[in-house]
Amino acid sequence: MRTDSARVPAAPDFRSPAFLRAHVQSILAFYDGRDRDPSGGFFHFYKDDGRVYDTRTRHLVSSTRFVFTQAMAFRHFGAPKWLAGARHALDFVQRAHGRPGRSHAWVIDWDGARATVTDPTQHCYGQAFVLLAHAHALMAGIDEAAAGLRACWAQMERQFWQPALGAYADEADAGGTLAAYRGQNANMHACEATMAAFRATGERHYLDRAVALAHQVTGTFASRSAALPGVHADCAALVWEHFRADGTIDPDFNRDDPANLFRPWGFQIGHQTEWAKLLLQLDRLAPDPAWRPRAQALFDTAVRLGWDAGHGGLVYGIAPAGGVCDGHKYHWVQAESIAAAAWLAAANEAAGDAAGAAHAWAWYDRLWAYAWAHFVDHERGAWYRILGPDNATITDEKSPAGKVDYHDMGACYDVLAALALAPR
Repeated sequence: MRTDSARVPAAPDFRSPAFLRAHVQSILAFYDGRDRDPSGGFFHFYKDDGRVYDTRTRHLVSSTRFVFTQAMAFRHFGAPKWLAGARHALDFVQRAHGRPGRSHAWVIDWDGARATVTDPTQHCYGQAFVLLAHAHALMAGIDEAAAGLRACWAQMERQFWQPALGAYADEADAGGTLAAYRGQNANMHACEATMAAFRATGERHYLDRAVALAHQVTGTFASRSAALPGVHADCAALVWEHFRADGTIDPDFNRDDPANLFRPWGFQIGHQTEWAKLLLQLDRLAPDPAWRPRAQALFDTAVRLGWDAGHGGLVYGIAPAGGVCDGHKYHWVQAESIAAAAWLAAANEAAGDAAGAAHAWAWYDRLWAYAWAHFVDHERGAWYRILGPDNATITDEKSPAGKVDYHDMGACYDVLAALALAPR
């Protein structure tokens, strides 16, 4: 299962661009040669040793994230195979997941020639990643992605945008009827995706939407956390996950399912730091004096409440009263927090806040040291997905649907971008 701690290499310079690029390449190597399905798309399910354990199930999140990983690899390393991979992945998103007049299929069974929809639910979260995939394909030079980007945006606007709420609805059934549930997660990834769409096209309406979502979720929605029963003062301004159709807090949604893959109960530590990163990235595109202090507050509260002083690492979920509701350690929580720390350090350096920068860099080094010791598989490649509260291995599934090390490679790219911005 997991590599013994005695076999963990000495910690490198985590702030070195050369290290970050080499680490991305080591993750790409885990997938390369076994991930592409010649009949269409990429395989989505991998054991720790790289064996594919389900060749037919295809999840929209993995399908779109493979576009990102391939496109970014081409942009950073230049090998033609990555561009070919991005084209291959994007073609599958459109051909196998695409459904005219509806959102892309959430889960399909692929028999090598034909896709059968096995979950017809239409998810805004999924459409956000379709938009992100097209944006990154376009930035990699796949010009035909422009039409798909515009079509995805139009579908999101038509089906999910709720002007009175100032945010997107989350899901619709097969017939298009919206569910009553509203959540922040789909809107967070919509913010990420619309920023990418702006970078890819230069069209201002995408950036305007990203700004509006950031204000609504980290401002208006986060202010409603104070209404949670028994909420601790430290949690009162964090971003809660779940809302009703009118935007009011839903304190009980998935209370009995804190480990739900996309909609867990509680304050998600990784979502607080991920929002911190997005706010700081947004500040580079649409400067606002509110972004940096808001990002600082989200990050500082998240690491203060979420750091496991006994075993290290950031936990998954915090209850409104301030205690841990899910102490498992997830790869993406550590990765997004690493990226957020680097962006916060760069922003504070640019603002002349040396103490704030030093504080953020200290967290960056601490988080990387933990991930290096526990999450990076130094023997077989890539990151483990989930560990127990004591960092014990609890599964041999390194990359089930949704992972593909999107967050882990993405964090390295985000850090490289932050290092390029930080004054030296």
